[in-house]
Amino acid sequence: MKTVLLFFLLTTSLFSAQMVKGTVVDDTSHRISDVNIYLDGTKTGTVSKEDGTFTLNLSTQKYGNLVFQKENYETFTIGLSDVVNKTLKVVLTKTNAIEEIRLVPYTSEAYQNYINYFLDTFIGYNREEVKIKNQRSLKFSYDKKNKLLKVKAPNTLIIENKNLGYEINYNLITFSADFNSQMVNYTGTSFFKETKNTDKVKLNRMNAYEGSLLHFFRSIFDNKIVEAGFIVNQVVRIPNPEYPSEEELNTLKNYLELVTKPDLNTIPENIQEISRRKNAQSPYMLAIVKTKIPDSDYVKRSNGQVFIEFKDILQVNYPKFYYELKGKEFVKRTNRNILSSFLHSDGESFEVSKEGNITTPDQLINEGDFYKNKIENMLPLDYQLGD
Repeated sequence: MKTVLLFFLLTTSLFSAQMVKGTVVDDTSHRISDVNIYLDGTKTGTVSKEDGTFTLNLSTQKYGNLVFQKENYETFTIGLSDVVNKTLKVVLTKTNAIEEIRLVPYTSEAYQNYINYFLDTFIGYNREEVKIKNQRSLKFSYDKKNKLLKVKAPNTLIIENKNLGYEINYNLITFSADFNSQMVNYTGTSFFKETKNTDKVKLNRMNAYEGSLLHFFRSIFDNKIVEAGFIVNQVVRIPNPEYPSEEELNTLKNYLELVTKPDLNTIPENIQEISRRKNAQSPYMLAIVKTKIPDSDYVKRSNGQVFIEFKDILQVNYPKFYYELKGKEFVKRTNRNILSSFLHSDGESFEVSKEGNITTPDQLINEGDFYKNKIENMLPLDYQLGD
């Protein structure tokens, strides 16, 4: 059953600050307590009281998604702009406890085989400082025929990030990895709780922010891309002549279908060569066709709204000077690291918010250093440099 939200407009002049208030009930009109209510990707949140009522005070946020989440209920999300300064009646429906039969089951074997891959691609590589406390609740499914990995989290993931001083409640909605195309895609909602705020933690946050995708989007909204240090180039994708042709790939496929367990000593040289190039090369190469393009080539501004829209691919370079702590002061080092990232949009248009978020972020493919910004380096949308 689909979650339903009803709301009634209040006179906004009654409020000196923005807020959202209301009541959470189930589909029998029974009031629900302890529902987590938060602005996705931020530290702004509250919990419904025993009688199901809640009040969430906001600062100046106008955009983003408001999330209503409780274990054993369907998570509900709605745009913040639709509910600011309104009284809501939120109806949550219970999840179906009986799991449907699947052709590709979720198994403990798949968990054991792919848990490290999942942690690398979702969390990152800092296993000592960043951990999922309830990791064993994850379920894994692997489709051998299509080489497709799926991961689901029946419960909210509790992620402890000691390095950045946060505990993150992450509601993983989807996670899939296609090993044929080498594409990973995941979506979810997150709520941050600050657990530590030492100078070392502040330093780590500053270094995580500088040159990140969050930093880039905020620079776009503030019209300070060049001032912030970002250099944007236009890139096109061209066929890689070293990659096997379609005819060669079909030859390799036909051979593998005929010989299920080939002996390495008997594989024809031409088959070995095709296989080697397929594994070593990428089907496409990237070529820069225009350097230091103006933001007008990919940013549109209209009536206070900011959109990013482009064809082909954007290469985003950033000269990063890491911060270090000298006494009680944060200073930038003199040596720099050049970060290089690539954004693919397929012509989609994304609205950029002041906080550094975009609409439908799962539709924007990123590679390079932006792709390295996994959970271990993720900051809340209400983070400000120096917090």
